[in-house]
Amino acid sequence: MKRQIIDPSKLELNDRVVNIKRVSKTVKGGRTMKFSALVVVGDGNGHVGIGLGKAGEVPEAIRKGKEAATKALVEVRIDENSSVPHDYTGKFGSASVLLKRAPEGTGIIAGGPARAVLELAGYKNIRSKSLGSNNKTNVCLATLAGLTALKTPEEIAKLRGKSVEEILA
Repeated sequence: MKRQIIDPSKLELNDRVVNIKRVSKTVKGGRTMKFSALVVVGDGNGHVGIGLGKAGEVPEAIRKGKEAATKALVEVRIDENSSVPHDYTGKFGSASVLLKRAPEGTGIIAGGPARAVLELAGYKNIRSKSLGSNNKTNVCLATLAGLTALKTPEEIAKLRGKSVEEILA
């Protein structure tokens, strides 16, 4: 899929801090402490981004993470059921996230990091299962990789040169 550049100024973005870690670096005079913040932003209508911010103070790390996530916004596909068009497993590093279609009224069934990405993307009915690594950054990125790789039946029909009815049959 060709990545589209999305103008964040036209979107009303919400953000969620998924993880804050204290990281240290050992230097000649001792240890220097810094903070790393994993932030997810989305408009709840098919746009979502993930960013990592690092700074000496927590609020500054969160601000940097939010800026990075806003720059990395991508568009995801949501069907008429507020679910994914088809089941798919997204992979990033050793983390993989299984994304499954769900009928109306199911809600979001997902773990913490994957839930943040799915809620801010705008999904209402979806089941997911985190497989492999439970590293929060990699689980978020695996979820996003899976969502961006999804294709609607119309796109698949166009690629194959067939009608939508032939694809769904």
